Amino acid sequence: MATNNDNIIKRWIKSFIAAHKFTITISVIAIVAIAVAVTMLMRSCQDNHIETLIEDRIDNTPTIITSMTEIGEWEFLSVSDEEMVDTIRKGFFSDDELIRIYYGTLRLGVNMKKMKPEDITLSNDTVTITLPDIELLDENFIDEALTKSFIETGKWTDKDRSLMYYRAHSNMKKRCLTKQNIERARINAEKQVKQMLRYMGYDKVSVKFE
Repeated sequence: MATNNDNIIKRWIKSFIAAHKFTITISVIAIVAIAVAVTMLMRSCQDNHIETLIEDRIDNTPTIITSMTEIGEWEFLSVSDEEMVDTIRKGFFSDDELIRIYYGTLRLGVNMKKMKPEDITLSNDTVTITLPDIELLDENFIDEALTKSFIETGKWTDKDRSLMYYRAHSNMKKRCLTKQNIERARINAEKQVKQMLRYMGYDKVSVKFE
């Protein structure tokens, strides 16, 4: 009797499967489709997350530009100098002579306000920044309060003294604005800019000059 019952149950199962074969097939397909859709959705979410990180990273570029331009003039090297200038005026009985000593400090650096948005680029995890080249930040580098007349005989006008001032100014620039000093200022600039950007979270920084 048990064997007959088993046969009946088996025949019922076969007939049930045969009758519902189409429905079962559709259900399996639906389950597979759902699984595929879920997998694609998860991958899409992951991709969007990566893109969001990249976009957030790129959006920081204007922040870097703003931070750097707000610095204004950034000094990277100062050179102190002194210049002695003399002038002689021939006279009938004697000569008049004026010798003056000028002191000044020339500040070499970069005017960060000259930077443009395209001067900073981001590639993967490396920031490349192009700085304006090194320049003399202040043309009025002679401290006139320290200027001394070493020898002064005869009468001299303000025009005479102005001419001597410009001679001293020109000579100081020629002596201090050398290739060696400009290169030293560039090296200091590269170090300090990299350090600043590392504080902002950028470990890989490449610095160039216009």
